[in-house]
Amino acid sequence: MVLDDATRDPVTAEPAKAGPADAPLDPRLWRPRRVLVTPAALDHAQGRAMLARAEALGLPVERLTSNRLTGLRDEDPRRAYREAKATLAIVVAPPSKLRLQPIPPSADWRFDLAEGCPAHCQYCYLAGSLSGPPVTRAYANLDAILGNLPAYLGQGGVTSAQAGRVEEGTTFEASCYTDPLGIEHLTGSLSAAITHFGGWDAAVQLRFTTKFAAVEPLLALPHRGRTRARFSLNARPAARYEGGTASLDARLQALGAMARAGYPVGLTVAPIIAVPDWPDAYGGLLREVAEALSDVSNPDLTVELITHRFTPASKDVLQGWYPGSDLPMREDERSRKLTKFGSVKYVYPRDLMRTMRETITAAVARELPFARILYWT
Repeated sequence: MVLDDATRDPVTAEPAKAGPADAPLDPRLWRPRRVLVTPAALDHAQGRAMLARAEALGLPVERLTSNRLTGLRDEDPRRAYREAKATLAIVVAPPSKLRLQPIPPSADWRFDLAEGCPAHCQYCYLAGSLSGPPVTRAYANLDAILGNLPAYLGQGGVTSAQAGRVEEGTTFEASCYTDPLGIEHLTGSLSAAITHFGGWDAAVQLRFTTKFAAVEPLLALPHRGRTRARFSLNARPAARYEGGTASLDARLQALGAMARAGYPVGLTVAPIIAVPDWPDAYGGLLREVAEALSDVSNPDLTVELITHRFTPASKDVLQGWYPGSDLPMREDERSRKLTKFGSVKYVYPRDLMRTMRETITAAVARELPFARILYWT
């Protein structure tokens, strides 16, 4: 994968070797070392299309005889992690995936085109959300997934109910459990969803967030302004924790390209980390975003600001995945909070959180006066 010079190796978390300063940007695409295909997936046109994409790329494909994924665990958890992160499974989404869940404060509802992500972010929030080895599962029953969405029109509690966002219509988040752009060259599912929303005669919006940059297949799609493409960006001192993603420069260029193609766009600053000199670091990021959009007339830009937090379970998983990481996760430096489900999470102390919020929101207003902040969390 292409890593920033400051990014650590995605598996060992040791400092990566720097490349030439003038190296061209290259949003290199993920090539899984193993592609598993279940029999049920091949009953769907999308499953057969994904198989064809994998075969056309010369990837090693295993056609399974059962619809269960087995043999993914290993006595060595590090080996299990590495092998899972290099595996794409083409499967059918279970019925539970068609019972949509609300996803505040981002959107009314979340739906999943896939589950799992090929990146190696040392703070990955999926570490505490998904069970088992982190295989990327791409869903073949795309027609059923998209065909299920109309039942949720006007039923949400975020954009469907909030006066400040009602113009967005009913919003559907497609990147809760995956990065759909990071696997788009293998699935085509994001393009299909964008086209579906563009042709949907209703007040709706598709939303996705990405840390990747290969947006070329999306630029000419008939999106009709009904997809908001949000790019997850971090200050350069914090970007070193984002292994296996497109470089910050490539993501900034992709943000500008999508805006010039008429897409509503978004900036997801996540996770905000109290790195040394964080006010200057995040102010610098916002100036870079402004430069990336400088040739776009009246950009439709939203901003989502998400501070770093962790749970005891996610910390244990992440320290197992990235034993060399120096990502700060000390409980005695955080405030202990309870989620609405009664579980524990650790966030920044109240005074620091207030200072960060005031400083960064002021920087957004200064550097991106045309932007609309959706939330701080």
